[in-house]
Amino acid sequence: MSMLTGLVLTAATVLGASPAAAAGEPPTEFGRDWHDPVSAAPPVPVPDTRSCHVTVAEAQFRDFTPYRGSYTPPRECGSRWSKAVLRLDGKVAGRQYDRLGHLSIGGVEVLRTSTPQPSPEGITWSVEKDVTRYSDTLRRTQPVEMLIGNVVNETYTGIIDVKATLTFYAADGRTRPAETPDQVLTLDGTQLTTPRNSERILAEVYATGSGGGCEEYWYLTVPAAAPYSCKADDGPYREVQIRVDGRLAGIAAPFPTVWTGGWSNPFLWYVIPAPRALDVKPVQYDLTPFAGLLNDGRPHRVEVSVAGVPAGQSGWSTPVNVLVWQDENSDRVTGALTRHDASAPANSSAYTSGSPHRLDTKAGHRLTVAGYLDTSHGRVTTTVTRTLAHTSAHRWADGEYPDALRGRWTDDESVTSDGRGPATVTRVHRTYTMDGETTLGAGDRLRTVLALGDRADTAVVRGGKRVAWSHFDDGYEGDATYTANVPRYQRHAIGTSAERYRLYGTHGCYDRSLRTVQGTLTQDRRNC
Repeated sequence: MSMLTGLVLTAATVLGASPAAAAGEPPTEFGRDWHDPVSAAPPVPVPDTRSCHVTVAEAQFRDFTPYRGSYTPPRECGSRWSKAVLRLDGKVAGRQYDRLGHLSIGGVEVLRTSTPQPSPEGITWSVEKDVTRYSDTLRRTQPVEMLIGNVVNETYTGIIDVKATLTFYAADGRTRPAETPDQVLTLDGTQLTTPRNSERILAEVYATGSGGGCEEYWYLTVPAAAPYSCKADDGPYREVQIRVDGRLAGIAAPFPTVWTGGWSNPFLWYVIPAPRALDVKPVQYDLTPFAGLLNDGRPHRVEVSVAGVPAGQSGWSTPVNVLVWQDENSDRVTGALTRHDASAPANSSAYTSGSPHRLDTKAGHRLTVAGYLDTSHGRVTTTVTRTLAHTSAHRWADGEYPDALRGRWTDDESVTSDGRGPATVTRVHRTYTMDGETTLGAGDRLRTVLALGDRADTAVVRGGKRVAWSHFDDGYEGDATYTANVPRYQRHAIGTSAERYRLYGTHGCYDRSLRTVQGTLTQDRRNC
């Protein structure tokens, strides 16, 4: 039984109110019920203004039939909002795998999520997300589609019951309307047609490796020569790429998401999901250097691919939204791509046979693109540089127990906008880490110890002076053991988990820590 055996889909981010730590001693092992899923992440900050609520979707998912309905924006809060917040409330009981899902409004993907795995007695959870940037779509009546693909039968009894709502906060004398993209576009197949006066273009891709197969665990794949159950000719390196008319326009490191059944041990995730598991963040690309090419009024080919996936193998989903800001004082913004420098991708995986077997991987890539636009407020040059790096050490024994990985991914991005006034540079340094091991001991006791990190440092420099900064750090640690290959009531599972979520910088400080023992929330501490 390897780390990959018997696992299906997953993905999501739970919020929840700030439950108090449970009173008394935690149980000696997991029972039939445990604390509802909770995350240390903060709720979406909202203004103290009039609010309006709309139900977007309400459905029970038993199979792979999507929910389809319609959305109509509320009239009471106007059409220029200071904030728009999406909330997903769910409940499920019995036995069920984690299931991947999505919600789209007007064809725009506004949420990619997954479900926590339930207790026999049942759980409830919620996911909250700021969707203000999709205001252009939300101002009009739109079709709605939602799907959380599920299987319900005599064994897997959990029906996933969800409700999605939108809350709009009106702009009044105390708050101004949020500055949002003028248009939110989707691809027609692989075709994109932008307004002829576009002056900023961002693409976002909800890239997820999932499906219960090897690409759900892409970071563990090995070349053909190594004796392991998941193969990939180029090893574990993955890179999400976007191309415009066949030319590489952006690169990004995918986040190593661990769904709520991941690493063969759902007891790690029953209360505290892994970072991003319930709220999948999209990869973002600044395509503004290509705006001079895209602004000709004709459709252009935009394609997303994941480098490193074996040819013909499925397992990745890459829906694309395109956010466009327009020059309101120009009917046509012209320009050109002036620089395109891509390094040769580096990817080296060295396999060492032995006990344990070992695969050491080192990989990376660098891309710089630049272009100018002649806008109503002068010529603006945008330069985007992105540098990716990956190192990992994968160790495993024959039979794949123990099975261990230590991995680190960095994704450094710099965007410079130089036009009228001082140049503005936005730098983001992203770091993702994974350090874990699964072992199978006496009596088929399966143990997983795992630490995950999701970090980002951001700085905005204008005219050589730092004007804004932030530090983000979401860290998870878990240790869970159960008896494998027996009915659920004979597993005698024990486990601890902890999360610390920190965000501080120009706009203040947030620091919250959670800790669980055997499914009981034993600590909920705020440090700011």
